[in-house]
Amino acid sequence: MLTIADRQFKSRLLVGTGKFSSPQVMVEALDASGAEIVTVALRRVDLDDPGDDIMAVLDRGRYLFLPNTSGARDSAEAVRLARLARAAGGGDWLKLEVTPDPRTLLPDPVETLKATEILAAEGFKVLPYMNADPILALRLQDAGAVAVMPLGAPIGTNLGLVNRYQIEIIIDQARVPVIVDAGLGAPSHAACAMEMGADAVLVNTAIAMASDPVEMARCFALATEAGRGAFDAGLAEKGGASASSPLDGLGFLEG
Repeated sequence: MLTIADRQFKSRLLVGTGKFSSPQVMVEALDASGAEIVTVALRRVDLDDPGDDIMAVLDRGRYLFLPNTSGARDSAEAVRLARLARAAGGGDWLKLEVTPDPRTLLPDPVETLKATEILAAEGFKVLPYMNADPILALRLQDAGAVAVMPLGAPIGTNLGLVNRYQIEIIIDQARVPVIVDAGLGAPSHAACAMEMGADAVLVNTAIAMASDPVEMARCFALATEAGRGAFDAGLAEKGGASASSPLDGLGFLEG
């Protein structure tokens, strides 16, 4: 079971709701993924309007709705969006994103930490999107983050675990769940992240932009489960060549 703050989840795959060709495809893909947590960019949804396309099709009883401050350029803007979301009934859970450069969409570490401190003090359950910086991960935990979300690679690139070494350090030091977010472009990337010991992964582009988003969502679900299973089972250590059927001690081959 995945435990974040005071809640438990069976699925370790989180899915974003952007870029799908239609609300119906999104709903079917979410269903196939088995995800229990979905992210929605606050700039794309009207929480006050029950007829909003996304809000109208999402089953709020089935999914934990995780508002996302995507597009916020600094901590002040992110905090304002979070407060507006809570006032409109969005709850206390929040995926915090502060990305001042629209070209790279890389998170601002200083403003992310500042916003985390403010929002955690106000009772938000903050899951900050961050660069794969082990020191920053520790600072965000100290600030009250209930999970940290280091990027595997820049958003939407599908490059996989470009930052693997740093993420391994973050996982080793973590006191809260580590959710690998952004850049995972294939189910194998998700499996690899889980084999490393990540607690969960978040995927959007690789599913939404696939030729068959529903089948791709199913594949990511299987890969996430397999990767975590391998981690729990204990992967064999890497090393030099070693015979799978050792001949040592077989007397008839000796002398």
